[in-house]
Amino acid sequence: MLTIHVAEATPELAVLIDGPLVAAVGPYEELAAARPQARVRRWPGILTPGLLNPYGPELLEGTYHPDPREVDEFGTEPITGERAQEIFRADASRRGASARRGVQRLLAHGTVAVAGELRGRPALDAVRRAGLVVGARPARLPGPPSFSPVPLVLLPSPVPGGPARFAVFDVADRAELVRAGASTCVATVVGGRLVHRRR
Repeated sequence: MLTIHVAEATPELAVLIDGPLVAAVGPYEELAAARPQARVRRWPGILTPGLLNPYGPELLEGTYHPDPREVDEFGTEPITGERAQEIFRADASRRGASARRGVQRLLAHGTVAVAGELRGRPALDAVRRAGLVVGARPARLPGPPSFSPVPLVLLPSPVPGGPARFAVFDVADRAELVRAGASTCVATVVGGRLVHRRR
């Protein structure tokens, strides 16, 4: 199905997707006129190529993401360090579910690619199922592991024939995105699928 994604602050950078691929990139009015049958998804803010998070191993294998049903025992925030490893040692089956919840948090922050060597099957499976790209890790990491690392690393812009992979952030421009961070994400598309939408 043909779908046009357009963000209020960047109507000149609308993306027409056809299944898992980008069919065209350009001004919304031109894409809508050329493909009037396409479904249109309108978003606040800016459409970007999406983010690469360089902390894949730290966030997906070194962090425990509690299940909402575990709030009384573990709370709601991610658990790191030795405490996370204790949880994994106590019940190895928690690794897979934690990695899947971690991937959902990444998607909710506009991440479409991760970097770093993932060693465990649960994290690798979670990343593969979500369609995240695994990239090379920068030689120097910018700071502590975070879902909104500083600086933010944007991927190359979508191009016709390329994968339909991008994110939309509810900010006025890229400068505000840098200031406000990745938690401003309202939508993430991977492989042409809307994999995150802020409620």
